[in-house]
Amino acid sequence: MSFDRDRLHLAIQKSGRLADQSRQLLKDAGLKLQQGGRNELAARAENFPLDLMLVRDDDIPTFVADGVCELGIVGQNVLDEYALGRPELRIEQVAKLGFGRCSLKIAAPDSLGRFELAMLQGQRIATSYPRLLGRFLADNRIAAEVVTMRGAVELAPRLGIAGFVCDLVSTGATLDANGLMPVADVFDSEAVLIRTPRPLDAAHAEKAAALLTRIDGVIATAESKYIVLNAPESALPAIVQILPGAEAPTVIPLIGREGQVAVQAVCQESVFWETLERLKAAGASAILVMPIEKMML
Repeated sequence: MSFDRDRLHLAIQKSGRLADQSRQLLKDAGLKLQQGGRNELAARAENFPLDLMLVRDDDIPTFVADGVCELGIVGQNVLDEYALGRPELRIEQVAKLGFGRCSLKIAAPDSLGRFELAMLQGQRIATSYPRLLGRFLADNRIAAEVVTMRGAVELAPRLGIAGFVCDLVSTGATLDANGLMPVADVFDSEAVLIRTPRPLDAAHAEKAAALLTRIDGVIATAESKYIVLNAPESALPAIVQILPGAEAPTVIPLIGREGQVAVQAVCQESVFWETLERLKAAGASAILVMPIEKMML
């Protein structure tokens, strides 16, 4: 597929969990995406003027910073590692996307036992994120040697390359399989949507705004629920306080039931069973919680 400068361009990871979740976000935003071949570096949306650039995750900030792509989806860890190397750039972070959550942690061999940060003084620490680790060490006034590796970081202690590692942890299974335990948190990360610092012409700005509106709607509905319930009018102040993250609810009198109302509200926070129990205790009945498929803010 040729590079069409009249279309909007979004850089995403070529493969892996973040790639799958990025595509799902765009599908939830109503985009019909071409699958593309295994070795293709681009894919096209069939019903929106958008082309996906499928690249390595650590290349995404470069594509966006240089204006090759107007937008990108990348892990916060990759973005900040890149930004620390080019502080003159101001890539705009548009939104946190709520997926791809992980943590950059310092890990030590299981045999270490008790750990304190001071134990890192003078040690060698292997990592694929030397700038983030360097900032953490500087903030904590720790003088340690950072050993940069591009893969298999967890093998460093076993091979005698370093006594500690600093690596991304999602489930912790990889550390555990290599006899390592997390001992310090360096950086918490999730996927973020970023925008180029270069100015966009009016046509591209309009396309970007339309896409961002859709994505904002998907993010808003991820945890949002639509709640309908009946209650005595006198219980409204208490019920409104309980409804999580809700703005002014809609209140409708119930025909033939004096002093009783129906309450409808969009709750933009998680609704747990404990929330329903509190609503019932406050006087609510016939409580119905429904998912929201689409929302435009």
